[in-house]
Amino acid sequence: MFRRLALAAALLACLPAHAQLQQPPAGLPQPLGAQQAPGNLPEPVMQLLAAHGIAPASVSALVLRGDQVVLAHGAERPMQPASTMKLVTTLVGLEQLGPVFRGRTELLSIGEVKNGVLKGDLVLRGGADADLSTEVLDNMLRALKLSGIERIDGNLVLDRSLFNPARGDVGLPPFDESPEAYYNVIPDALLINKNMLQVDMRSDGKRLKLDMQPELAGVRITSDMKLIDADCAKWEDGWKLPEAVKQENGRIKVVLHGTFPKNCAKTYSINVVDRDDYIDGLFRLKWKQLGGKLDGKTVEGVTPPDARVLAAHVSRALPEIVRDTNKPSDNALARTLFLSLGALEADPLLGSRPLPQLPGQTTYARADQTVRNWMRAQGIDDSGFVIENGSGLSRIERISPLQMGGLLKAGLRSNWAPEFQASMPIAAMDGTLRRRLQGTLAAGRARMKTGTLRNVVALAGYVPDTSGVQNVVVVMVNDERAGDGRGRAVVDALVEWVARSGAAPAPVPVPAPLPAASQP
Repeated sequence: MFRRLALAAALLACLPAHAQLQQPPAGLPQPLGAQQAPGNLPEPVMQLLAAHGIAPASVSALVLRGDQVVLAHGAERPMQPASTMKLVTTLVGLEQLGPVFRGRTELLSIGEVKNGVLKGDLVLRGGADADLSTEVLDNMLRALKLSGIERIDGNLVLDRSLFNPARGDVGLPPFDESPEAYYNVIPDALLINKNMLQVDMRSDGKRLKLDMQPELAGVRITSDMKLIDADCAKWEDGWKLPEAVKQENGRIKVVLHGTFPKNCAKTYSINVVDRDDYIDGLFRLKWKQLGGKLDGKTVEGVTPPDARVLAAHVSRALPEIVRDTNKPSDNALARTLFLSLGALEADPLLGSRPLPQLPGQTTYARADQTVRNWMRAQGIDDSGFVIENGSGLSRIERISPLQMGGLLKAGLRSNWAPEFQASMPIAAMDGTLRRRLQGTLAAGRARMKTGTLRNVVALAGYVPDTSGVQNVVVVMVNDERAGDGRGRAVVDALVEWVARSGAAPAPVPVPAPLPAASQP
């Protein structure tokens, strides 16, 4: 099947543009019945494109029913996939790392413990632990305390060296105008709470009261926001980029800017504190609450090769992380998993262990090669495929519907097909599809990953038709007019068309009523 798809892509590239849209792709099986010529978009989709001023050339789509092509419209063209790219990252993650893979965090040292004092540095080593949180750190520090350590006579060393570079966020320009938002977090191997501060904002007619979680030693929150008469539901209209200001005494002041409605209560999470300062403040507060003392500073470094593990934590198993990646479309989790493909391998006892690092090779390059090697092993041509971070939050990522369709076909025969499918949003029920396709035949049946950027709307996944046959469906709209729900209406219409297709279901025989039971 995949050799045929690759051949079709090559043949389609040689056809004139009008032929690509009107003729069945050479070398591909013919579609079922006469419902739709493979190059033609269904009439409901064409009507919506015309109504919204979107050219058919802005759409690429592929529908496969088993080994038969139902529809192929510009399917060989690399497109911006937005968050449907997470399907690539999560399926390759399951295939390469396996269902027992777990990220790992460790506290280590080479120092000796004498009379409750650790003579030397304490290393906090990151291992792409997706569940690393305040609670996890607190439990690790309790284990440290129970081992007999009361005081650390040395520095706290933060080891992020699993990924190369260790801090991919440093010097990178912001993706958009909201760099403080969670969806823009760029992960490293030692990311606690995704580096987020949860800010609680409550106002009356005169004052704005602020609180933040978690509390951080040496960090406080303040505001110069002006209270205004406005709709509380539209509080974000007055929001301006907050900042973290380091003062001369080393303390940090988080400052909120803009306006805020009177008599309003809202909670928002922000990423503004440098992640070294974040961990330093959280570690010192939690260690002090346990009665511990840290004499030194917090610095970046690498774990000595002979360091011993004093406490450790492993994340949930990979299928659970994959589900939390695809259902809500979590960019940070997807990016962490993508980098893990270039840095880690599964370990049945430890959860995971680092791969030997290759001099001069970045973690991104190794992850990229891992994905491409897997695609080629499945017979999927990776020409024109571009993966930047594995989340779809990218201006340069590209994948064609043929390539995505090949991946989804591989997902059906994967050993981890149940885990992969269970990670996808269910139409009209949960995740990013919970409010879409309601009242259609796809509702409660289709499992698909959504994708949305300013100029991109996409859907990719599995849609059963009226005869119960599972269809692979990929549709991507790349157009400046795709926003404001217009592109979404187009892709949803194609999914609904697929859900309505197929042979009419056979009538279900109604069993004859059983004879009435005789009375005793």
